[in-house]
Amino acid sequence: MSEEQVSHEGFEPKIIAFLCNWCSYAGADLAGVSRYQYPTNTRTVRVMCSSRVDPALILEMFIHGADGVLVGGCHLGDCHYITGNYYTEKKVKLVKKLMEKAGMEVQRLRLEWVSASEGERFSKVVADFVNEIKSLGPSPLAGDKPDEQKLEGLYVATNAARDFRLRSLVAREINLTEKGNVYDKKISQEEFDNLMDTAIEEEMARQKILFTTMDKPFSVLDIASQVNLSPQKVLEHIVTLKDRGLIVVDRYEGVMPLYVAPKEEVLR
Repeated sequence: MSEEQVSHEGFEPKIIAFLCNWCSYAGADLAGVSRYQYPTNTRTVRVMCSSRVDPALILEMFIHGADGVLVGGCHLGDCHYITGNYYTEKKVKLVKKLMEKAGMEVQRLRLEWVSASEGERFSKVVADFVNEIKSLGPSPLAGDKPDEQKLEGLYVATNAARDFRLRSLVAREINLTEKGNVYDKKISQEEFDNLMDTAIEEEMARQKILFTTMDKPFSVLDIASQVNLSPQKVLEHIVTLKDRGLIVVDRYEGVMPLYVAPKEEVLR
């Protein structure tokens, strides 16, 4: 037995399960009525549609120490709200990209389609997910001493997930890649993914700047050295953040402005 396996011995994951009311939650109910056996590691949150699970909310679950998050919805094409679960798929894809940027294992988040008649499938999904989380071990953010670097990374990712630009892209992905815009022009999935990746990089960088200047004012040069960006790129991001009212000039040292971000705006 490896050292890693020994360290995970006796570990029981804490998993948050967001289940849609019409299918996955009903499937879970059927699993109970049918007496299908599965681990009791999940804490269920019932939502009317899986698309109501906000990307920032998923990331917040990890910030608060969840070892895994399961999102369950209706099978594609069977959504009670017609297209809700298609948007769920896009949201989970965004969250996984943000998790990867924050240094969290994307395997800690799982999306599954379970119908109201699939009680046995629900029990197998939960059992499989619990086993996968056990193999990963406890979340680096769980316990009394969370990994500070990953914690900050997830705060950055959570704030980025709240950004209007990313939320707008998620909402428009299906139209832009499958239906076309108001001019009937479509873009390829590859083009859209590149656009989304660029937006994620920029929003993560802006949120890192906010975290860097949260407790102490810094110049553009100081910020650039801490977030590993060029001074020109940092200045471009600061202009955007100032327009949003998220960062201000604290004071000047000679002719050089020092920027600070109000803490209540960063730790929302």
